[in-house]
Amino acid sequence: MFELFFYALPTVMIVGLGHAAFLMLRRARRIGRTWAHGLTAEARCLRMYTTTSGGGGDTSVRTTLHHVYEFTTREGRAVRFEEEGGPATVMEGDFVTVRYLPEQPQRATARPPAPARLAAGTGFGVAFLGAAIAFCVFFLATAHTMFSDSGVPTP
Repeated sequence: MFELFFYALPTVMIVGLGHAAFLMLRRARRIGRTWAHGLTAEARCLRMYTTTSGGGGDTSVRTTLHHVYEFTTREGRAVRFEEEGGPATVMEGDFVTVRYLPEQPQRATARPPAPARLAAGTGFGVAFLGAAIAFCVFFLATAHTMFSDSGVPTP
């Protein structure tokens, strides 16, 4: 029963890391499609605010900037969306250009197209997650070898 821990925990981690990689790739694909094939509209920044996290004990504080934008689609539908990590130079009341896909206007982005930066960031993120998955597989193989050499029955 003790050996099951050495099989179950890395397996759960592999599933979680694989899911995170999938979400990262899906997000990059959606943003890339929006930049390449999306329609543009003029949006107004309705609200700008920050959130903080961390800061407990000796940890650093992380501040994230959020913007709430509103624009009108070509069909005349008003859409409001929130985006985090935008530029600090955009203030409430400013007008910006947003890109959106007609089938999903609520997933618009006010970020200017930067496909190389998106590819590099996604690539590094997926590579990091892949390395973590490879470590979990190595750990599983090592644990299996150790348990099979010791004569202890494996699950």
